[in-house]
Amino acid sequence: MPSRPHPDVARGWIIPIGGKLADDAILDRFVALSGGSSARIAVIPTASSEPDIGTYYERVFAKHGVRNAKSLRFERRSDCDDSDWLDWLSSATGVFITGGNQLKLTATLGGTPVAKLMRIRNAAGVHIAGTSAGAAFLSEHMIAFGEEGATPRAGMVTMCAGLGLTNRVIVDQHFRQRDRLGRLLTALAYNPFSVGLGVDEDTAAFISPDEVVEVMGSGAVTLVDPSEVEFSSIAEAKPGEAVTLLGVKVHVLTPGATFNLHTRQPFGASVFASGD
Repeated sequence: MPSRPHPDVARGWIIPIGGKLADDAILDRFVALSGGSSARIAVIPTASSEPDIGTYYERVFAKHGVRNAKSLRFERRSDCDDSDWLDWLSSATGVFITGGNQLKLTATLGGTPVAKLMRIRNAAGVHIAGTSAGAAFLSEHMIAFGEEGATPRAGMVTMCAGLGLTNRVIVDQHFRQRDRLGRLLTALAYNPFSVGLGVDEDTAAFISPDEVVEVMGSGAVTLVDPSEVEFSSIAEAKPGEAVTLLGVKVHVLTPGATFNLHTRQPFGASVFASGD
């Protein structure tokens, strides 16, 4: 479960990024939220099989004006007890989780002091971003893997527990590029409480402390709201069989558009900008 927020401190932003990040404005905003040139960014490259990905992101953040960015490569569960790395993580003003394999994140970090500390620090105001696998990992309910296709089908997606910064959303990444609407709909059929965020590559969903989703980047966020589902055949469907879902709302949010996770109300970019 997400950690309880501090009564006098706003929770940190939660920022799922859909992968293949090219828009400098996304990282510029993450850095600005985290303190600008004074930010301390902890990079967690655990999901990646590329040995130099942590160093790569240290250089990326340096180009964005960050003087202190450090890769904390938690490769084994025993690494998650390293006191020096935990001290560095506890003093970070922003955390960036790289892409790769989200199951490596859950298998390595789940239930460790690192995962607990990230939840506590986010509740205390530290901003946490994740790209690709790192984006999927941010929520309580995580898509582990699944099949491509636009039609929801029983057994199309496998779920597991994620980091647990929020239970309000389920994130799917590389969304339009990998045809993942069906598996997100299937995941939401399992758990209609959550809102689905299908985040395109080079696009980010900035989730504010007051639970408003703001879109940045070159693509879109497909937002799936199952709160008014009238009928679902998921409980009776056989493996591989198409699932009937009646009453699902689907919004496509382009940069500047927002969605309030409390009221379930979307705003287009022009409407929001005008204050109407």
